[in-house]
Amino acid sequence: MRTFMDERFLLGNETAFRLYTDYAQDMPIIDYHSHLNPQEIWEDKRFGNIAEVWLNGDHYKWRAMRANGVEERLITGRQDVTDFERFAAWCATVPALPGNPLYHWSHLELRRIFGITEEINEGSAAAIWEKANAKLQSEELTVRAIIRGARVETICTTDDPADSLEYHLKLGKEADLGFRVLPTFRPDRALELARTAFVPWLRRLSEASGYSILTYPQLLQALEERILFFHQAGGRISDHALDYVPYAEATLEEASTIFAKAVSGSSVSLEEEQKYKTFTLLFLGKIYKRQGWVVQYHINAHRNNNSLMEGRLGPDTGYDSIHDHRLAYPLVRLLDALDNNDALPKTILYSLNAKDNDVLASIAGSFQGEGIPGKIQLGSAWWFNDTKSGMRAQLESLGNIGVLGRFVGMLTDSRSFLSFPRHEYFRRVLCSLIGEWVEQGELPDNRSWLGDTIRNISYWNAQHYFGFGGKE
Repeated sequence: MRTFMDERFLLGNETAFRLYTDYAQDMPIIDYHSHLNPQEIWEDKRFGNIAEVWLNGDHYKWRAMRANGVEERLITGRQDVTDFERFAAWCATVPALPGNPLYHWSHLELRRIFGITEEINEGSAAAIWEKANAKLQSEELTVRAIIRGARVETICTTDDPADSLEYHLKLGKEADLGFRVLPTFRPDRALELARTAFVPWLRRLSEASGYSILTYPQLLQALEERILFFHQAGGRISDHALDYVPYAEATLEEASTIFAKAVSGSSVSLEEEQKYKTFTLLFLGKIYKRQGWVVQYHINAHRNNNSLMEGRLGPDTGYDSIHDHRLAYPLVRLLDALDNNDALPKTILYSLNAKDNDVLASIAGSFQGEGIPGKIQLGSAWWFNDTKSGMRAQLESLGNIGVLGRFVGMLTDSRSFLSFPRHEYFRRVLCSLIGEWVEQGELPDNRSWLGDTIRNISYWNAQHYFGFGGKE
């Protein structure tokens, strides 16, 4: 019997173990998609206790606690409960999670970041609380110390076009920071003209741009200017949450009329929304391509399902799920239109629905070119799929249909500074899969080639693909 989470954790054979320890383990991390707070990095925040850094804003854990019967006041917090009570409720939930990546992630985070090896359960909560909090109060585990300790080279945050990027600009001036913090352009609010937040957001963008945005051409001008502003701040990536993939051809005049309807408070039909979104995506694609950026499309999330709880807690509080919109036809048409307009940048395609892995991998193969290795990528297993089996399924789909050796690897997609061990988790899964292929005679035991492949997927491919620069 193996010891729980020993050095061979997730590594099922000797080849996998050697691939991980010799080639993957010590590679730097490029976390090219996260939701970390740049202000907290600038301030080098020191968290008051482990509940603050482990539970606040973590909808993964919130969902698990709800499913385990924990009262909401112990999940999202109330004035009548202490942080320790919330932490103890999480510790009591962990033993109910075999098979859930949260079980492994939580133990990995304690071990790698805090040096705590106790099994997490209700009985160990008090001891873990004391040990973790002592570390958090020291210089060992400020936000910057956590990042450096995890060997993180680059962090990409997620930022609205109207954001000032104040803290990115400050961080960019620190010569001895030791890592990069770069903004990612997330223009979802510019596309969601049918939502009530659209007009208030336009006012924010007007303030950031320095002029009133009253027409659709002015909006396009402002978005282009903000892309250039992000570029000057080091941004090289855009990210779009496409809960469904829109495609409906439209002229500038049609899109302008639809924009005017939305601004005036008139209702916009689904067809009009699709026309507006399609024209806007084609416009943005051209700017991204010109700037040499990468665009990410995150598809098929069903957000804020529980309207009662959204009313009480707000959006993005753990009530999302996997959607099943058909995406092949509209996505092909969108990518084809971008390509025909010289507006198809390097692109990463993600679906929250694992049934779409093969679909996306095959679509990606239809739009490769320009001498760019892996120009169109099947994105890493995302959100509900970043499990051991989900990561493996994504890797196998890419291996079956695409070019696995050019894959840009893992990301955290997290709001927590404790999430960097997810890269270790992914690298172990990767080495396990390739190790199996070697042991079964499906790949040669060529350690030089295998080592290069592992290092590339773990780090080098992302460094070259995104153009951040790095440790040559």
